[in-house]
Amino acid sequence: MTSDVPSDRELLPQHQRREQIRRLVDERGFVRVSELREAFGMSGVTARADLDALETAGLVHRVHGGAVPALTPGSTPAADTEASFEESLGASVIPKQQIGALAASLVVSGQSLILDVGTTTLAIARALLARTELTDVVVITNGLSIALELEPAIPRFTVIVTGGSLRPLQHSLVEPLAATVLSQVHADLAFIGCNGVDAAGGVTNINLPEAGVKTLMLQAATRAIVVADGSKLGRVHLGRVGPLESFDSLLTDAAAHPDALARLREAGLTVLQGE
Repeated sequence: MTSDVPSDRELLPQHQRREQIRRLVDERGFVRVSELREAFGMSGVTARADLDALETAGLVHRVHGGAVPALTPGSTPAADTEASFEESLGASVIPKQQIGALAASLVVSGQSLILDVGTTTLAIARALLARTELTDVVVITNGLSIALELEPAIPRFTVIVTGGSLRPLQHSLVEPLAATVLSQVHADLAFIGCNGVDAAGGVTNINLPEAGVKTLMLQAATRAIVVADGSKLGRVHLGRVGPLESFDSLLTDAAAHPDALARLREAGLTVLQGE
């Protein structure tokens, strides 16, 4: 019986293969182990070993499932540099779990929801999945990771993917064509992620195409709730999603700074914190 797993036969010389992998990571921003297996005809073990060696050499940074480009020596991430979905998965894990549980507690059977792309909204999806008593819930999302996370809840949940153009960095769907579904629905609740929530600047996002889709989601729901951990409060980024008054409330974590929360409350935003 033959195996479908690559056998590492007839591989490029190691130094050539690793240089090509480094270039691929730099070009794409994120490369999966499975993609390297297919591209170079090697086993997963060899692909991981190559990525580990490149990380040791300071040429890539390993994240869950693959690798992203490494920072240049002596540099630090810029405030407006967008982290990949995989990088964000490992950041603020407990705060995101708190927000996810709080958001899921607001949902009742029979409701329709919009779930934005992101790792905070992924935590909401996981918390919703754990609520096995929920039925007849419709979830509309532009996040492929979120749709796959919710797949086991079908048929209790109906999961609708917006369509659009794929952004590999976040596994998100954006314009063109992302508005096709969002313009034809009206949901009870929208949980919208972001990179910044500020009393004066409102809700903002680093990436303009995703900010545009978030604005469409805001317009397509009766109640819009912004979800953001404490590290995003008081920050303003390039793409404006909407002013604070467009949102029903903010869900954040228990450790969010009291001063940042006070400024948002003074601006009229209802703030709920996870436990």
